[in-house]
Amino acid sequence: MIAYIDGTLAYKDPTLAILDVHGIGYEVKISLATYSKLPTENEKAKLYTYQHIKEDANALYGFLDPNEKALFMHLISVSGIGPGTGIVMVSSMSVGEIRHAIVNEDVRSIQSIKGVGPKTAQRVVLELKDRLRKDELLAKAGVDTVPLAKAHNTNRAEALAALVTLGFARAAAEKTLDTIQHKHGNELSVEELIKFALKTH
Repeated sequence: MIAYIDGTLAYKDPTLAILDVHGIGYEVKISLATYSKLPTENEKAKLYTYQHIKEDANALYGFLDPNEKALFMHLISVSGIGPGTGIVMVSSMSVGEIRHAIVNEDVRSIQSIKGVGPKTAQRVVLELKDRLRKDELLAKAGVDTVPLAKAHNTNRAEALAALVTLGFARAAAEKTLDTIQHKHGNELSVEELIKFALKTH
């Protein structure tokens, strides 16, 4: 998995950025929020990325704000929401607006986003409200809840990718890792996280 790309911005439009890293151009799909904050072309930029691999495609999705990537990862963990819909969602509303709508069970606001039907909107609220409420409580307590910059959270992302590769459903793997980290702390290695997850199933 490519966690971030740090290079020179070679090109940008409202849906796409190309970052040049030592002569290699990485094409990254971006949200409108990220586009609006990108520097001008030929300047340095760093995008936190999610790599989506399937049989007929290999795409990178990038975000300037780690919080936006974290929310995007939450959204695509919901059944029925792929990366394409996820990027539309974070382009349609700000991170704060989406989080607020989910935490307050405002299904109508989520449903107003293009491509999100009533059942999917209800699923988003149902599956994410408790997780986001927990994040808010931890943030108020001064705990960093963005799963990017810190090593233990990188370990979690690697463990999640491995579990999905091993056949776990992403949502189930996320819940399992949440439980493991709550019980054993955030300093576990990738190997320890995977072993605990395999033992719980």
